[in-house]
Amino acid sequence: MQQNNSLKLFATAIVLLIAVASNAEIEDAAVHGFTLHYQVSIEADRFEVYRVATDEINQWWSNDHTVSGNAANMSINSAVLGCFCETLGESASLVHMTVSFVNPGVMIRLTGGLGPLGLSGVNGNMTWEFDTSETGTVVTMRYAVGGYMQGGLDALAPEVDSVLTEAMDRLKLYVETGDPI
Repeated sequence: MQQNNSLKLFATAIVLLIAVASNAEIEDAAVHGFTLHYQVSIEADRFEVYRVATDEINQWWSNDHTVSGNAANMSINSAVLGCFCETLGESASLVHMTVSFVNPGVMIRLTGGLGPLGLSGVNGNMTWEFDTSETGTVVTMRYAVGGYMQGGLDALAPEVDSVLTEAMDRLKLYVETGDPI
């Protein structure tokens, strides 16, 4: 019994440590849209963080948040009109978002709806900013989504927030340790 309680305490501590790795919040949520905001400090040069965030998304993104079930199929072509895409095999693929602005090592902006948002009458604007800090890089991500979805977009905001919080935490872990989990 003592060992079981110790394991539960240890697991809880790990979850809390990961949860505070990034500063995430739902800034607002309404029937026709929501805005999410994240900020995480990563102990690495901002150009390296940018490179890993874009060129190695297939290494740190979660399998659970893909259509194919395999994050190895994810890619970002970090050029204007580039694709945040997923290959599905047999010449099939999916555009999750389109790159609409790039300043390598400084900012990348993606337009579109992630996951179930892509199946609705919505659009989103996701901006990633990379700033030098005393300990490395501060990554700030903002995702603003608006449009129409049956039942209202506010109901989906917590789920999208959870996915993107996990993504930011996995990026941090991958850059700093080489392992996203």
